[in-house]
Amino acid sequence: MRHCLALDLKDDATLIATYEAHHQRIWPEVAQHLRKHGVTGMEIYRLGTRMVMLMETDDAIYDAERMALATETDPKIREWEALMWQFQAPTPWTPAWQKWTPMRRIFDLQQQPQ
Repeated sequence: MRHCLALDLKDDATLIATYEAHHQRIWPEVAQHLRKHGVTGMEIYRLGTRMVMLMETDDAIYDAERMALATETDPKIREWEALMWQFQAPTPWTPAWQKWTPMRRIFDLQQQPQ
């Protein structure tokens, strides 16, 4: 399944550059965590301070709640999330307890007549 999520970055060019540098090669433990929980693909795009993440998951494995719980109990993943939060900011529509916020699809070309 494809998921589309949004998150903002703090409006600081140095912080944004550092955030992008961290994503040139994420920590191996983070990649292993994602794959272990059924994330089969992930891309992040940025325009200004707004980011959009496209995440592909294997629905036989992926469970957002189970992955969130595992994030809270894994010290290395908590360390990564704390580091990333130095650069990140919630969107104006993000609930207080979330970071990445799901977006609602409003258009799909595949559903349009030929």
